[in-house]
Amino acid sequence: MNTSTPAAGFAANPQVTARGNFYLRLWRRVPKEFGFLLLGLPIAVVGYSATIALFSAGIGTLVTFFVGVVAIIGALYVSRGFGTLELVRLDWAGYEPIPRPDWQHARARTGFFGWLRSVLANAHYWLYLLHTMAIDFVVKTITWVIAVVWSTTALGGITYWFWSRFLPQDGTQQWHLSDAVLWFLRVPADSVDAKALDPLVYFLLGVVMLATLPFVTRGLTTLHYVIARVLLGAFKSDALERQVAHLSESRGAALAAEGHSLRRLERDIHDGPQQRLVRLQMDLAAAERQLGVDPEKARGLIGEAMRQSKDALDELRALSRGFAPPILMDRGLVAALESAAVRSTVPARISSALPAGLDLPQEIERGAYFVASEAMTNAAKHSGATRIELTVGLRRLPESDETWLDLTITDDGRGGASPADGHGLAGLEERLRGLGGTLEVLSPEGGPTVVSSHLPVTASVTSRVDATDQLPPSP
Repeated sequence: MNTSTPAAGFAANPQVTARGNFYLRLWRRVPKEFGFLLLGLPIAVVGYSATIALFSAGIGTLVTFFVGVVAIIGALYVSRGFGTLELVRLDWAGYEPIPRPDWQHARARTGFFGWLRSVLANAHYWLYLLHTMAIDFVVKTITWVIAVVWSTTALGGITYWFWSRFLPQDGTQQWHLSDAVLWFLRVPADSVDAKALDPLVYFLLGVVMLATLPFVTRGLTTLHYVIARVLLGAFKSDALERQVAHLSESRGAALAAEGHSLRRLERDIHDGPQQRLVRLQMDLAAAERQLGVDPEKARGLIGEAMRQSKDALDELRALSRGFAPPILMDRGLVAALESAAVRSTVPARISSALPAGLDLPQEIERGAYFVASEAMTNAAKHSGATRIELTVGLRRLPESDETWLDLTITDDGRGGASPADGHGLAGLEERLRGLGGTLEVLSPEGGPTVVSSHLPVTASVTSRVDATDQLPPSP
């Protein structure tokens, strides 16, 4: 036997519950949306008055050029301010933030004429002017009137039964809203007292308008949001231009880092293995001359040559580790970091949160390994550290669903490290920038020193991470 009550069945219906939740969400946004609409007209009037005055003055005095251009630029900057205020108000009203446009500040820093071109040739300034000086003023006037009339009619209708008794009664024939309702229902007007029916009709009208108020405020505010997204938002080409500029900068940084590495390799080879090999050649030549004259001396020269060859081989192995040690290619980043920690003259500990079996791109692994190797070398040579901590893991950005590899090296040394030009950290910063990453160095006097590298991991690599591995979100 079904013992559920109709009320219980109604509440258990997921569609009804969803509709109820949607309506409640609409009501929660009403105060902010109504406040947005109510403040809109005064702001639009001020923006319209200021921009129309400046722009008209600029056009009227354009014959003097300087005064006219200054007034027009003033109108553009004022409209930019009011347009930005509109975006901020929409954010406050609970809407998804609209991407801000590119104001070409880089071009403006090139001098006066660069700044002038960045303003007058930027379409965003003129769209903001069009929005503030014309479109926004008209639309806000209409939406303000609708919002105010709708809300006041709703409140007035609900409370009509109370304040109607204070209306003056002069005894003349008056029209009642009930007359229109009775006519619509085809009820004879003389069969019902229209004046007595008015409070009920006004109350029902007020209830209907109050119940639909959330839809009205949402619709009017959404209209402003759509207009702002079209006129005040960034162009798709802005993101493309920034991406091209970033890629060009990354390419330049990669080339600079490669050149720095080659020059450093050339210097290290010249100062190390090359000198030892020259010494080895001289010792072997001297030993060859002494073989028939003094075999014992020749044997000593050969022994010295063997030591020189061993030292040269050790230095060549050390230089090869600066490119990509075999263990990095064969067993991955974590194994290479553990090997570097074992070779370090300062005790080092590795803490890895990388998913098991993750196959990172080789350039990402090399970049992370170079950061760890250089940071540990600096700690051993310059900081006087007694302990080094390395942590490595993946981090996912929730807003873009991108995944980054984070590597942090911390030592307890005296601090004072900085990525100054000509130092190893500067070369690492260029190398990471060439890979689209960043390097952060925090090293106050007295320590500790924290070197953090952040490298973007491609989407193809992220998809190979097992679905059960949960990546920590960006802090």
